[in-house]
Amino acid sequence: MRPDRFDSWLTVDAKGLYCRPGRFHIDPNGGAERAIVTHGHSDHARPGHQHVLATRETLAIMEQRLGQAARHGTQALAYGETIAIGDVAVRLVPAGHVLGSAQVVIEWKGARAVISGDYKRSADPTCAPYELVPCDLFVTEATFALPVFQHGDAGQEVAKLLTSVRQFPERAHVVGVYGLGKCQRLIALIRQAGYERPIYLHGALAACCALYVSFGVPLGPLKSATEAERGEMRGEIVLAPPSALADRWSRRLPDPLTAFASGWMRVRARARQQGIELPLVISDHADWNELTRTIAETGAGEVWVTHGREDALLHHIETTGRRGRALALVGREDEDQ
Repeated sequence: MRPDRFDSWLTVDAKGLYCRPGRFHIDPNGGAERAIVTHGHSDHARPGHQHVLATRETLAIMEQRLGQAARHGTQALAYGETIAIGDVAVRLVPAGHVLGSAQVVIEWKGARAVISGDYKRSADPTCAPYELVPCDLFVTEATFALPVFQHGDAGQEVAKLLTSVRQFPERAHVVGVYGLGKCQRLIALIRQAGYERPIYLHGALAACCALYVSFGVPLGPLKSATEAERGEMRGEIVLAPPSALADRWSRRLPDPLTAFASGWMRVRARARQQGIELPLVISDHADWNELTRTIAETGAGEVWVTHGREDALLHHIETTGRRGRALALVGREDEDQ
């Protein structure tokens, strides 16, 4: 193993990205002996590991969603705290993606690699902001790695939602949101815009909101949409998982106006296909400009791409004189866009 040859000590096996000198996986697919988990989304935080290291918030999310974070033990690591795993130095720094999300910074024999997990650089009142770490190797996601994806100002998207609520006071505005991160961020942005009325939640969203509140994230008054009377939700904002927008659950809402908060709503044809009346371009992932800016600002001479729209980003990486590589990691999905 040579420190200057990252592919000699950071390798990909059946479980995912493996640090050979530290003998641990990062966001493994399942059943690893030792795992470092970047955040709580199900395509990164999987069951069955023997030992897990993550932020305190991520461990709590894993326990809530999986029942347990690991079979034989967990270790919480605070942002900025450095520990030694063998002769590898490891620390976690904020990724700005969701509550507790972290980049994994690995240093071995003078070489530094940063594994970003999922990240964004736009403002989010519900989690710590992204922290840039200069490095030799940057391992980045590429969920929205096409120039067409430029997410814009989430506050303006929230303003569109609130304008529609005022214009159509007889209709319930039901917004599709991913349960971890997007739901809580949208609520917080709505509160920042001055909206103080109760926000109604599908039952599947309640537990994660309560967890955020337990970590000191204020969300304001929330009510159960399932327990509310139909007429009570007229003119109100109702949040639900995307899968609930077209099922029987939404039929009990008074004249529902369907919205969806996602980076994919930049593609209008996709919104039309899904029957979305009010697409809200709000993403918890870096857009094209954030991806390319971050790669440049890390100063990394080598960049690996873990999942998403790899081809365009790899082409960009190579045009800047950096070495690029696509990693074939199993199980990276679209839970949280």
